[in-house]
Amino acid sequence: MDLKDRIAAELDESRGRSLALLAPLDEADLRQQHSPLMSPLVWDLAHVGNYEDQWLLRALGQPGVGAELDDVYDAFSHPRRDRPSLPMLGPDEARAYLEEVRARVLEHLQATRLDDDDPLLGRGFVYGMVVQHEHQHDETMLATLNLMAAPGYRPDASPAPAAPTTVTTAEVFVAGGLFEMGTSTEPWAYDNERPAHEVDVPPYWIDTGPVTNADYITFVDAGGYDDPRCWTADGWKWRQEAGLEHPQFWRREGAGHWARTRFGWNEPLPDGEPVQHVCWYEADAYARWAGKRLPTEAEWEKAASWDPVASRKRRYPWGDDEPDARTANLGQRHFGPGAVGSYPAGASAYGCVQMVGDVWEWTASDFTPYPGFVAHPYKEYSDVFYGSEYKVLRGGSWATHPTAIRTTFRNWDYPIRRQIFSGLRCARDA
Repeated sequence: MDLKDRIAAELDESRGRSLALLAPLDEADLRQQHSPLMSPLVWDLAHVGNYEDQWLLRALGQPGVGAELDDVYDAFSHPRRDRPSLPMLGPDEARAYLEEVRARVLEHLQATRLDDDDPLLGRGFVYGMVVQHEHQHDETMLATLNLMAAPGYRPDASPAPAAPTTVTTAEVFVAGGLFEMGTSTEPWAYDNERPAHEVDVPPYWIDTGPVTNADYITFVDAGGYDDPRCWTADGWKWRQEAGLEHPQFWRREGAGHWARTRFGWNEPLPDGEPVQHVCWYEADAYARWAGKRLPTEAEWEKAASWDPVASRKRRYPWGDDEPDARTANLGQRHFGPGAVGSYPAGASAYGCVQMVGDVWEWTASDFTPYPGFVAHPYKEYSDVFYGSEYKVLRGGSWATHPTAIRTTFRNWDYPIRRQIFSGLRCARDA
């Protein structure tokens, strides 16, 4: 497919996904703030249009559509809790704004030269940035939809497949040595994934699959939430302040029975699925209780991407082919994770399964720049977030679109965040 055709198709798919997600909701639900942790959904919708307006029109020398909206939809000027008070566009106005911006973008695309020497246009980078940005906001909107009160949101999706294989090996060994971390060749990679650089990782063991709900129930039932020895000092303080007793959306229904709330409806807790909606402090506490630890970001990426036989990096755990229904659970295909063992074709060279898709996995690492990092095309994407305040997550979730994930992709959040689709796998020293 011609690059411009691919860009147009990706733009169309991301917009179709956004509109389809919000189509079942009435105006009141779109305007309402369902949690102070999240924006009103209509803010997210117009924000993706404003971002596109700024980067695919004005940044490329074209007349914009809504420059007067820039402040309203500036995520850095207005914390989420304050956004309901902004003079936001209504749902119909937001859709009309998106439509006008997109029409101008597609018209300009046809006349644009994607010059490899241009830092924005080379290999279509700025278009890929906008596509991924919208998909990331779609995942954010899915987190908001999951927080809606009953009767909630009713996703129309097939159930995740039953696991065709049983994960019989609890952990795999990863030999020590150099590997290439990050990328210098991925055309749509963000600045924080660059540049590629060699990292020498000592030998270690890492879990074959993510920690399951059944695994985590054992931790809860063993009193892990009441044992300060399992927690860091900051984690124990937060557990007490927030009154944490189990992952978000869980509830106990009698002896030995657990249920959960998803998108406003209730269901039994599936034992075999990866645990979701745990914060970094909870993930770290589980790992400590299990006699292990969270993997570093480098350990995670090596286990996910490195082929020790070929001494080369893979774009995805299974190879360089794009994700499909056999290899990964992505793009809200099932509106939830699949049981561990559901995607054997997606295993890494070391034998780790489900390292892309299903749940984001917390790592032990702070979000810091790679050696030689250069902010591009703006500091506010990565540079302003670097530091010990944020922990890195890897691998994507069931809500992540395939265009917005790869083995080098870095996500980050505060260690207290649980509304995101986050889980974990453990590691230990060899």
